Amino acid sequence: MEQYNFFGALPFVVMWFVVQLGILLEVLVKNPKRATFLYSCIGLGLVAISAIIVYPQSGTTFQGMINFGGYVSFFDILFTVSGILTIIAARPYLNNAEFEHDEFYSVVILAVSGMMLIARANNLLVLFIGIEVMSVSFYILSGYFRSNIRSIESALKYFLLGAFATGFLLYGIALMYGATGSIEYASLTTAITADSALQLYFFLGVALFLVGLCFKLAVFPFHQWAPDVYQGAPSVVTGFMSTAGKAAALSAFIPFSLAVFQTPIAQKYQLILAILSAGTMIIGNVSAVAQTNVKRMLAFSSVAHAGYLMMGLVSSNTAGLQGILYYSASYILMQIGAFVVVSVIEKNNSENLEFSDYAGLSKKSPYLAGLMSVFMLSLAGIPPFAGFFGKYLLFTSLLDSGFLWLVIVGVVSSVISLYFYLGLIVQMYFKDGNDTELPTETGIASITLIVATIGVVLLGVLPSLLVNTFTFLPK
Repeated sequence: MEQYNFFGALPFVVMWFVVQLGILLEVLVKNPKRATFLYSCIGLGLVAISAIIVYPQSGTTFQGMINFGGYVSFFDILFTVSGILTIIAARPYLNNAEFEHDEFYSVVILAVSGMMLIARANNLLVLFIGIEVMSVSFYILSGYFRSNIRSIESALKYFLLGAFATGFLLYGIALMYGATGSIEYASLTTAITADSALQLYFFLGVALFLVGLCFKLAVFPFHQWAPDVYQGAPSVVTGFMSTAGKAAALSAFIPFSLAVFQTPIAQKYQLILAILSAGTMIIGNVSAVAQTNVKRMLAFSSVAHAGYLMMGLVSSNTAGLQGILYYSASYILMQIGAFVVVSVIEKNNSENLEFSDYAGLSKKSPYLAGLMSVFMLSLAGIPPFAGFFGKYLLFTSLLDSGFLWLVIVGVVSSVISLYFYLGLIVQMYFKDGNDTELPTETGIASITLIVATIGVVLLGVLPSLLVNTFTFLPK
C-alpha cells in the first residue's frame, strides 16, 4: 500500500528531487547558466513523463491529503510543458537584455512545483502552501529585471496586493474550519447541518476564500493588479504567469467547487460564479479595446479569458470540466506563443510595445506576423483554431445547465474581442510601418513558437485527440 501511495505521488516526488538537485547544481557547476538551463528542461520533462505514467490512475494518497492521476496529472503535464516552453523562450530574451542568471530557471521550476501542489490538494492547508510557493515565485519573477523601475513597481504591487489577498484566503479557511471542524474537501459536503449559524459562517468562509482564489485567477473585480503587473514583468514571465498561473488557480477551483456544490449553499455559490464570470468577460474585453500597448491588451485579454474558463465551473457538469481542461491547454499554447512574439520584438523591456510598432510587420518579418496572426485568431475564437472549439465546449456546457443568459454574455464579449485581436492583425498586414528596424531574431525561442503554433492548429482541427483522453471525469 505504501508503494502504491508513492506511485500516486510520483510526479511530485520527481519534482522534489528536481528542485533540490537544481539548487546543488548552481553550487557545484562552474558555468551554471547553461547547465541549469539544460537541467531545467530535462527535469521538467522527467516530471511530465512521470505524470503521463500516473495519468490512468485516480485516487488519494498521504492520508487523503493529496489527489493523484486523472485531471491532476493532466494539469501536471500542462504546468511542466508551459515551464519548458517558457524556459526555452526566456534564454534568448534574457541574453538580449544581458540579464541571464541561473536563478531564473530555478525559480520557474519552483513555481511549477507550487502549481503541482495546488492541483493535487485535497486539503485546504495543502492548497494554501501550494498557492504561497507559486505566489512567492511569481513575485520574484515579475521583478526579475531589478534595474528596471517598471519591473520593480510590478513586483511590489503584486506582492502587496497578493499579501492582502492571502489574508482573505486564510480567514476564509478559518471560518470554513470553524463551521465544519475539518479542512478536508470531503468534509465540506457532510459537516454542514441544518444549523443556520454554521451555514452562515460557512458561507462567509466560502466568500472570503473565493476572493483569494479570484485574485490569483484575475477575476473581476479582483483583477486590477493584472494589467500593471503583466506590463511591467518580463514578457516571457508575463506569458508564464497569465497561463500556467491561471491554470493552477482553476485546478484549485475544480475540487473545491465540486465540494461546495454538494452543500446547502450550492445555488448561491453557482450564481456568484456566474456573475463573476459575466463581469470578468465584459470588463476584460471592454478594457482591452481601449489599449494601445500590446502587453496591456493581452493582459486585459487574459482577464477576459479567466471569465470564459469560469463558465465551466458554473455549468458544474462533465462537459464543463471537459471545457475547462481543453481550453486551459489551448489557452496556454496561444497566450505563451503571443507573449513570445512580443518578447522577440520588444527592445530594452519597454520599446516596440505599442500597436503602431507592429505596423508593417508582415513585410519586415512574415514569419513572426504569421505566427502572431494564428495566436490572435485562436484567442478570438475563430475556427479552425483551438480557441474556437474551447469556447464551443464551454458554451454548450452552460446551455445544458440552463445558463442561456451567460452564454449570450460570452458570445457578445467574444464579438467585442474581435476589435483588438483583428486590429493587431490589421496593423501587421494593412498598415505601413516606419523605417525603424525591429528585432526579429528568435533563436531557440523558435522551438516554443513552433510547438505552440502546431498545438493551436492541431487541437483546433482534431480536438478529439485531447477530449477523448478525459475518461477520468465524473459522469
